[in-house]
Amino acid sequence: MVPDPALAWLLPPDVAGPTAAILIALSFATSAVSAAFGLGGGMLLIAAMAQVLPAAAIVPVHGAVQTGSNAGRALVLSRHVDWPVALWFLAGALVGALAGGALAIRLPAEALRIGIGLFVLWFIWGSTPQFQRMRKRAMTVAGLVATFLSMIFGASGPIGGAVLSTLGLTRQTFVATQAVTALMSHVLKLLVFGLLGFAFAPWLGLVALMIASGFLGTLVGARLLRRMPEETFRTGFRIVMTALAVSLILRGATSLLAP
Repeated sequence: MVPDPALAWLLPPDVAGPTAAILIALSFATSAVSAAFGLGGGMLLIAAMAQVLPAAAIVPVHGAVQTGSNAGRALVLSRHVDWPVALWFLAGALVGALAGGALAIRLPAEALRIGIGLFVLWFIWGSTPQFQRMRKRAMTVAGLVATFLSMIFGASGPIGGAVLSTLGLTRQTFVATQAVTALMSHVLKLLVFGLLGFAFAPWLGLVALMIASGFLGTLVGARLLRRMPEETFRTGFRIVMTALAVSLILRGATSLLAP
């Protein structure tokens, strides 16, 4: 599909102007969701991108957009970041990125989607361990698993978010730290895809526009977060996490049962 002439210099050959406009608007909306609740926007965005982008471009382009989105959220909320927690996540993420680049294509993606969904539901609604006294080990494992799975699904926020939710963080510290850990995961993913030979250059215009709209969405979501009561935030967080988990389970089950 040929892009509109006025936007041809900004868009890759396979993306038309109306499609790009929809993606840019979705980047704003999903960034606002992530800024308000800590996560969820990334998975919503990749689900939409999967409908309109070439298969080979979905995960790396989504990673580039989410790098900008999470960087903006981390910048806006930087004073609330729990840096020791984030750095322990990074230690695991380094291993996860290397392992994911080598092994991700061999794993049964459908079964993993179902597994992640069940894992998140257990963390949100079940009797789960509290990791306040073992933050280092919990976040290192979360970084490894989240980054590894990010190589397959493009968005694995529920893993880090589920573990972070057990550390007793305030809502702003949770959202800020989730942004930094997600940023680390996406940067490592981009490095791996670059080494594997993905050509990012044709996509830079669209990515830049989506990052810009995403930053505006982050500002809107951050204002909502500041005004939101703690109980409302926790209820909204549970709803978003549950919806993401159910979506993963349904996608995995549908793929497994498909003829």
